[in-house]
Amino acid sequence: MSYNMPLVVGAALSAIAALLHLCVILGGPAWYRFFGAGERMAKGAAAGHLYPALVTLLIACVLSTWAAYALSGAGVLQPLPLQSLVLPAITAAYLLRGLVVVALFVFDRKRLTTFWIWSSVICLAFGVVHLIGLIQVWGNL
Repeated sequence: MSYNMPLVVGAALSAIAALLHLCVILGGPAWYRFFGAGERMAKGAAAGHLYPALVTLLIACVLSTWAAYALSGAGVLQPLPLQSLVLPAITAAYLLRGLVVVALFVFDRKRLTTFWIWSSVICLAFGVVHLIGLIQVWGNL
């Protein structure tokens, strides 16, 4: 059986991102700062508040779900519910998140930080990988 490799790669990228979010929770305030979550999240984690961990865990869960949908679209897993709607939505979410840097550059350069640049480039790359895979499997969805 042949699997759609761009979607397998997309799934791996989403899974790695989910794992990194879990590591941020375990790493604590320094990790929140390093990965650009903001001082409010870092201070909240330092104070023992649940909010930073819950938000980060929710993001990890979403990314894990996206990885499962990419694996399903690739043919590795059985088809998941609403796959023909969810895969394009995931792809669009990554691409739109990747384009945030353009909006910041045009409308609010003061907020354009290294975090926004790098995270946008990463999300744009994830989106392009998903888009290539999605185009290749579209007829089978």
